[in-house]
This record gives sequence, C-alpha cells and structure tokens, in this order.
Amino acid sequence: MQQRNFLSEFIERSWPLILLTLMLLVICLVVDFTAKDVFGYRSLERTVTEALIRIVLVVGIYIFIGNSGVISFGHIGFVCIGAYGTAMLTANERLKSLNLTGLPDFIRFETYDIATAAMAGGLLSAVVALVIGIALMRLSGIAASIATFAFLAIVQTVYLNWDNVTGGAGSIARIPRYVDIWVALAWVVVTMIAAWWFQRSRFGLSLKASRENEVAAKAAGVNIFRSRLIAFTISGFFCGIAGVLYAHYLGTITPNNFYLAMTFVALSMLVVGGINSLSGAVMGVVVITFVIEVLRQAEKGVDIGEVEYALPSGVQEIALGVIMLLILIFRSGGLTMNREIYWPFKSKTGAATSAMTRAS
Repeated sequence: MQQRNFLSEFIERSWPLILLTLMLLVICLVVDFTAKDVFGYRSLERTVTEALIRIVLVVGIYIFIGNSGVISFGHIGFVCIGAYGTAMLTANERLKSLNLTGLPDFIRFETYDIATAAMAGGLLSAVVALVIGIALMRLSGIAASIATFAFLAIVQTVYLNWDNVTGGAGSIARIPRYVDIWVALAWVVVTMIAAWWFQRSRFGLSLKASRENEVAAKAAGVNIFRSRLIAFTISGFFCGIAGVLYAHYLGTITPNNFYLAMTFVALSMLVVGGINSLSGAVMGVVVITFVIEVLRQAEKGVDIGEVEYALPSGVQEIALGVIMLLILIFRSGGLTMNREIYWPFKSKTGAATSAMTRAS
C-alpha cells in the first residue's frame, strides 16, 4: 500500500515531465516509423529533429530566465562556444592542421570521440558561464539584460576574427553528422529532467522567490547571487549541448549561425509558451516550429490549381513578431499561463499536489 502511494505521489509530482516526455516520444515514433517509411517525408524528420534541438536550447535558457526572471540575450553565445568546442575536437585532422593553426597540438593533430567532444563542448560553455556569471549575476533588471547582450556581441566578434583558431568568417566543415531524431530526443529528456530537478530544488525555489520579490527574498536570507550563478552555469551547460547537437546535425558551422536570428527565435518560443514554466518552454517550441514550417513552405510556393502562390521572403520573422505581440497583449503568461500541466485526476493527495505543480 505504501509502495502504491509512493508511486502515485511520484507520478503526480512529476506529471508535467512524464507527459511532455510521452508526447515527444509519440511524435518521434510516428515520424520515424510512419511518415518516413510510408509517405517518404524526409523533410518532416528533419523538422522534428531541429525542433528537438531547439527544445534543448529553449529549456536550457528557461533554467535561468524562467526561474530568475532576468531576461538574457546572451545565451546563444554559449551555443556558439559549445558548437565550436565539439567541432574543433571532432573535425578532420587534415583540415584543422591546415586552417586552424592556432589550436594547441593536442587538438590540432588529434580527433576525439563524439561523447568526449560533446561533454567537452557543454563543460566549456558551463565554465565560461561560471566565469562571466561571477560579474554579471550581481546585476539585475535591464542592466543584466544589456550585459548579457554585450557578452553575445563579444563572442560573435571573437569567433568572427580569430581566424587561426575558429576559422573566422569561414566555416568549419566535415564535422561528423551523427545527430538524428533519437539522439536529439535523448538529450531533450536529460535537459528536461535537469530543469525539473533544478526548479524544485532549494536553489530553484530560492531563485523563484527572488523573481517574485527580490527585497523580500533578501530579507528572508536568500543568497540571490549564488542561486543565479548556479542557474546561469547549468543553463550555460545545456545551451552548450544544444550547440553540440547543432554542429553534429549540420556538419558545417559559422559564427553567423549563432547570433541575433537564433536569439530572437529562441526567446520568442519561450515567451509564446510561457516564460516561467517548463511546459511552456516545450510547448512554445512545438507551436512556433509548426508556424515556421508552414510559413517556410508558403514562401517556397503552394500550387492551387494551375497557379502557384508564394509569400515574400522574410514573412517568418514578421509572423513571429506579430505572434509575440499578440501573446504579450492578450495572454501575457503565454500559452500555458506560466503554469505546469497539472495532474488531471483527483486523489487524496491530488488537490495539494496539483496546487504545488501549478505554483512551481
């Protein structure tokens, strides 16, 4: 009886995480075993894989922004660091020895396995997040947001001009391409578990308290700097992992892949879904990816009868801007109203658990 109660309570408390995982698993199964084999929609598989990588990115950003309430424009810098970190370790040795002459010899003349490179890319991003976070996490409000944007600009400038290490404005090519729908899904699950654990941990709850009322949180003894720094570092790690996935999915990267366009799309997904909930981060990616894919196909042209209709290029960005404005005006809490998806069934502990889930 006690075992049943424990299992029931665990399912209720973890319901958002379980439901999101099952939803994404079903989507992947349908795409991998039905759409690809029966209908031949290879583009659908690519779309879902890209969406899963975006979920890793957006949930990684949510770990910091959603819990702290501090808007960061600099997290794509960690994506860039992670992508280049793994690319330098796994790219072709001959290309590195000819083009990336500034790399240390143990990187320039060696090729490492993909698991080592992936962890190295994520850890490098986390270390950078920790170092710059020591300075930035003492700031609040608009000052912190501007500082994070300055960090993004610094990363972009360094990677564009450090020719003998990053290749400059050119690309790093022949990166092993192993990321598919299942690799991406595995990292999505790991990232969601980390985000769920952090937001329910002592540090996550302290950070949420500072988000709601910074003065009251300080008065209650919350160390806001420490909580923000921990969240910023964990967030930097998973954004770096998103960069690793992008690098090994695309096979070729340039610094321009990781700048304002990606920043705008990632933040729009978080805002549309609900900036203060894990469910919102995931749902925002799903909805915006669907909108982007529809508009992308419309820009390519749709045949209606004997006439082809096509939207002008750039409509995607305009549509995202309009969607964000509408969400902010009419539903400021996003699609999920900044709440988690609560346990729908009643039980002896259901009311209390549901209330706790909605508040988290």
